[in-house]
Amino acid sequence: MTDFALHPQLAADTLEVGRYPLCRVLLMMDATYPWLVLVPQRRDIREIHELPPEDRAVLMEEIVRTTQGLQARYNPTKLNVAALGNMVPQLHVHVIARFATDPAWPGPVWGKVPPRPYAAGEAEKLIVSLRPLLGL
Repeated sequence: MTDFALHPQLAADTLEVGRYPLCRVLLMMDATYPWLVLVPQRRDIREIHELPPEDRAVLMEEIVRTTQGLQARYNPTKLNVAALGNMVPQLHVHVIARFATDPAWPGPVWGKVPPRPYAAGEAEKLIVSLRPLLGL
C-alpha cells in the first residue's frame, strides 16, 4: 500500500474518517447527506472486478460495516451504495444515507442541489461520532 495515492479530486472533496484494512473511509464534504466514500488502497484499480478475490470479499465486508454504522447513527429510509467512477477513475464506493425528506429523494444525489458545506467544526465532530460506529 506504500505506493497508493488518493485521487486529487477525492482528496479535495473529502475528509478522512479513518482506515479499514482495505479502504480509506472518507466523509464527503456535503452536509446535505450523510455521505461516506470507501477507497480501496490499491494502485491503478478502476473497477471492483479488478480487485483480487480476497480484496473483493474484504471490500464487501467494509461496505457492510459502513452501512451498519450509518444505519445506527441516522436510521435512514434507505442506504445507497454505488461505485460509479464516471468523474473520478480511481475505484471508490459511495455509501449514502437517504431519507424520504432529502432534496433529491427518490432520485440520485448527484447534481440535484449544490453541495452544502459543513459549518465550522461540524465535520470534525461528525467524524469523531462516526468512528466508533464504523469500528475505527
